Amino acid sequence: MSLGSPWMLLWLACVPALVLAYRRALRLRAERVGRLATEGLVQTASSRRVRWRRHIPFAMFATALALVCFSLARPTVSVALPEREGTVILAFDVSNSMRADDLEPTRIDAAKAAAIAFVERQPRTIKIGVVAFGDGAVTTLKPSSIEEAVVAAIKRLSVGGGTSLGQGLHTSLSAIAGKPLTIDEEALESDDGAVNIGFFGSSAIVLLSDGENTSELDPLRLAEVASTAGVHVHAIGVGTEEGSVVEVDGFNLATALDEGLLQEIAEVTDGTYQQAADSEALTGIYESIDLDFKRVDEPREVTALFAAVGGLLLALGSVLSIAWFGRVV
Repeated sequence: MSLGSPWMLLWLACVPALVLAYRRALRLRAERVGRLATEGLVQTASSRRVRWRRHIPFAMFATALALVCFSLARPTVSVALPEREGTVILAFDVSNSMRADDLEPTRIDAAKAAAIAFVERQPRTIKIGVVAFGDGAVTTLKPSSIEEAVVAAIKRLSVGGGTSLGQGLHTSLSAIAGKPLTIDEEALESDDGAVNIGFFGSSAIVLLSDGENTSELDPLRLAEVASTAGVHVHAIGVGTEEGSVVEVDGFNLATALDEGLLQEIAEVTDGTYQQAADSEALTGIYESIDLDFKRVDEPREVTALFAAVGGLLLALGSVLSIAWFGRVV
């Protein structure tokens, strides 16, 4: 416990002063009773129970005064509270196929709406970053706890190029690590064990894509790297199995949701998969992301608590004094 205004403890000197005044009043009262008793005007005998009961209201008053004086020092205690924390990377597929309108109005717009709904459900203790991937990948927003910045980064996304799920996962892992990670095809294909990038157990990647991979960098190998690092990948399939046709540079391109690859990525990392049919599809993801809980010592001022207990004792002492002796003091 700490005190915000420790000098206010000087008011506690009022308590012994009150006790001394009470004892003096008792002594004077006893002297008066003694004088009157010699004249036969008062009854001198009283039960031990009555004598002890006489001091109970005063004890309550003195305790109440001590509590109120102590509350003036603004006592503060540390309360250990569980707090959800971690890092979530929203990895957006921004390839040309995301222009398809098999989701209204388009796949990319549906993905943005779903992601914004997800962001708005997160507590401030979770940092959210944004990665956009097409032929390559770029971090458009480093992990941040500022909701407005995350939403603005999502809204700025535009489409173009092919789809590299592997690059998207690579850049997402770099954003989680807070530094560029060197993970090339040769390292992924080596037989000397998994690529070790460190451990980030309170982090997750939400991968929003139609699953049509056009890159040589194997996304399943990257998923294994993520799994070794303790990062879960929650894949969101954006689109329909029936698909649609989009026009790219004067050519018609048929595109459909490839759920199989997205499901495999999620399975490798112990993540989840679901199809984003509308802006509410990420509701389940909020519950499925498994982030760490830590105990945070948060200071809480308890001035009101001490003052309230003091007031309660004062009121109770007054009631008992009136009930037993017909007066407050």
